[in-house]
Amino acid sequence: MKSIFALILLATAAQADIGLISVAEAKKLIEHPDAAQRPIVLDTRGGYKDYFRGHLPTAHHINFDTLRGTDSAVPVQYLPDSITKALLKRAGADKSRLHLVYATGAKLPNDEILSTSMVVYVLEKFGIQNIRVVDGGLAEWTKQGFPAAKDYFGNPTGRLPWKGDKSIGVDVKTVQAHVGKPGNLLVDARPLNEYQGNDDVWLRKGHIPGAISFHWARLMQESNTHQFKPVSAMKAELSKVGITPDQNIICYCGTSREGSLIYFTLKHVLGYPNVRLYEGSWKEYVWVKGKSLPAETGGNAAGK
Repeated sequence: MKSIFALILLATAAQADIGLISVAEAKKLIEHPDAAQRPIVLDTRGGYKDYFRGHLPTAHHINFDTLRGTDSAVPVQYLPDSITKALLKRAGADKSRLHLVYATGAKLPNDEILSTSMVVYVLEKFGIQNIRVVDGGLAEWTKQGFPAAKDYFGNPTGRLPWKGDKSIGVDVKTVQAHVGKPGNLLVDARPLNEYQGNDDVWLRKGHIPGAISFHWARLMQESNTHQFKPVSAMKAELSKVGITPDQNIICYCGTSREGSLIYFTLKHVLGYPNVRLYEGSWKEYVWVKGKSLPAETGGNAAGK
């Protein structure tokens, strides 16, 4: 008779999709008695000392920001494909394995979940299709009484699929053509003050004309920004502002991290069929074409 661990893994592999997993389910998989059957576990936090302080057992640390760099003067752009592939394979990303991805959470301003959703987006873009975000992250893991590890862990070199899926991301020209057409929606996932232009961050202030403001944290538990609200609550929150499955949706934010969380939630948690991410996001939009692209300031949060 097959063990419960094998049954879980077979069921997960059969689904071959992207979504959420509870810490209890993640623990069962991580503790599979056969190491070859365990999932790839990726800790995406930007602070390496946080990894040293404690992480999920068998977690390989991949700092999310190693996947981005300055390109044509624009900071934190996604790296060329050849470099990204090398970094993912070095982290152990493998076409035949399940991947558990996580960071940690607390009350705002903690936004570590954004590092996780960004890495998941990159994995998906390069063809990995069996991924689970650990709901609640390390914070929920320790809350449940599960011990954190301190031993380092390095995955063997991974194997990526021959073909990825670049269709999940869009460029600035696509965004411009998208805005204002019936059935299309552009979602700005940043905090409201940045959408309005009341910040000290961005080169130019405001948002892309036609975008609605929907802060990513509206989908997350207040006490743990790495833990998603119940599906029913998320659907209700999105429905009241007109972010519905029948829309053709592009998400963006400042650098694409916040947008990647909305993208992940809509597409992979709630099953929206037509969702994409503007990878360049606001930091690119405000610079390209001689800083001439239109911007708007002011406005209210969607549904508020």
